[in-house]
Amino acid sequence: MSDFVSPDDSHLVGESDSEQEPRSSSDSPAGESSAEAGTTEATESSASGAGESSAEAGTNEADITDPIDQALADLVDDLGPQSKEAELLADLQRLQAEFVNYKARVERDRDVARNAAIAEVLRALLPALDDLTRAENHGDLEGSPFAAVVSKIRNAGDKFGLKQFGAKGDKFDPEQHNALVQTPNPEVTENVIADVVEPGYLLGDRLLRPAMVAVFIPAE
Repeated sequence: MSDFVSPDDSHLVGESDSEQEPRSSSDSPAGESSAEAGTTEATESSASGAGESSAEAGTNEADITDPIDQALADLVDDLGPQSKEAELLADLQRLQAEFVNYKARVERDRDVARNAAIAEVLRALLPALDDLTRAENHGDLEGSPFAAVVSKIRNAGDKFGLKQFGAKGDKFDPEQHNALVQTPNPEVTENVIADVVEPGYLLGDRLLRPAMVAVFIPAE
């Protein structure tokens, strides 16, 4: 009995049902829109948070890198001119050392050439000096102008370091004496000069001419 619906009320029931269905359908899109809006906001907030974190990380890295690069640049600027000056100073010192060595070599070669020229001149005068010395020993130069000539030649030789060596009784030295004659003598225990034929001459430490001598050697 309670479930009976009259024909007149059936259209009311249908209308009420039809009215209720649209409301439920309108409520469903609104809920979906709210859910989508919430999802979008969450995504945007996450993206913005990630962007801010990346920006902050980039800023921190830039803050860390920039001072280091600046310090390196300053160091290069400071050391650059000093390194160039040091290179120029090393080149200057090398050139100075080369010039000092060249100057010393030139002076040494000059002294060698000068001594060689003096030695050749004096060596050419030795035969004439020998003849004048023999004449002096025989007394032929006494009271003659040649006595002064001999004196001047000897003074010139002394000025350049010319030294005469070789005398009777000196020990025979094969490096400075040339033995023309060797005579055994029981009174000597070593080779000694018995007589001097021509004296020897030294120019400083340089041998110009060996002495020509006769030598006594120990008798067997």
